[in-house]
Amino acid sequence: MNKIQIPWEERPVGCTDVMWRYSQNPVIGRYHIPSSNSIFNSAVVPFGDGFAGVFRCDNKAVQMNIFVGFSKDGIHWDINHEPIKFKAGNTEMIESEYKYDPRVTWIEDRYWVTWCNGYHGPTIGIAYTFDFKEFFQCENAFLPFNRNGVLFPQKIDGKYAMLSRPSDNGHTPFGDIYISYSPDMKYWGEHRCVMKVTPFPESAWQCTKIGAGSVPFLTEEGWLLFYHGVITTCNGFRYAMGSAILDKDHPEKVLYRTREYLIGPAASYELQGDVPNVVFPCAALQDGERVAVYYGAADTVVGMAFGYIKEIIDFTKRTSII
Repeated sequence: MNKIQIPWEERPVGCTDVMWRYSQNPVIGRYHIPSSNSIFNSAVVPFGDGFAGVFRCDNKAVQMNIFVGFSKDGIHWDINHEPIKFKAGNTEMIESEYKYDPRVTWIEDRYWVTWCNGYHGPTIGIAYTFDFKEFFQCENAFLPFNRNGVLFPQKIDGKYAMLSRPSDNGHTPFGDIYISYSPDMKYWGEHRCVMKVTPFPESAWQCTKIGAGSVPFLTEEGWLLFYHGVITTCNGFRYAMGSAILDKDHPEKVLYRTREYLIGPAASYELQGDVPNVVFPCAALQDGERVAVYYGAADTVVGMAFGYIKEIIDFTKRTSII
C-alpha cells in the first residue's frame, strides 16, 4: 500500500483540546447523493493514490444500506448512487434486511468490511473486496444480537480478531465490548470481555453502553482504539468519543482508558439532526504522528477531527481509569 497524505488541519489558535474538529465540517452532508436522507457512521481507508470509503446512506424511505465512495484527498467525495451489490464469498447465505455502520480494514491481501447486518435482528456482517468494485459477502460472525464489529488490521497469534458489542434487538440500553477470534473469517469463538461500562460517579459519559469505533492501530504503547460511550440523559442517549490502549499481544487486556471524553457533542451538526447529541467514530487514518478520525454526527452527516497520536496517548494514560 502506498504512502499517502492524510487529511489534516492544524490545531486552531487558542485551542487547548487534545483533538479538534475540521473547520469545514461536516465533510459529507446528508444530501450528498440524490437518494439520501442522511450519510453518517462511515469508514475510510487509503486506496490507490487516494482513499476509498464505505458509507452508511439511509434513503428517503429510511432504508439502511452501505455505498462505496472514492476521494483523492479524503475530504471531497464521489459516492456511488446505488448500494453495494454483494456476491457469495465463503457462504451462499447472503440474506440481509439492512446494512449500517460499516468499518473497513486491510488485512494481508484484501480489504475487509464489517457492518451491522439485518438477519432476524442485528448481527455482524463480513465481506471482502480487492478493488472496491466487487464485494464478496461471508458468513455472519455472530448470532443476533450484536453491533459494532471492528476487525484488527492484522492477525493476532495467527488468528483474525474482532471487537463487538453484544446487545438486544432495540435501541440497546446496555452494552460492553468483547473480542472474538477466527482462524478463517467463517467460524468465531474464544469470546472474551474487553471493556465494560463505567460506574456513573466515575465517568458518566460512558456509563450506559460502549462500543468499538475505528479500526485499532498499533503504537509503541499498544493498540490505540477510539470508541464511543453513551450516557442516558433526561433527553435520551448522548454519544461521545474516548480512547483506550490495548495490549499488543493480548488485546483483551485494557492498559489505559480515558476518564474524560476526547470529543462530545458540541457543534451544531452534532447537537441537531435525526438523532441529536451523537459523536460516533468509525474510521481513523494515521501517518505515524498524526491521526484523522471520521465520525458520524447526529446520525445525519460525517464529521472529521484531528490530533497528534502522542498527545492522545499521553491524555489516555494521564486520565486513565484503569
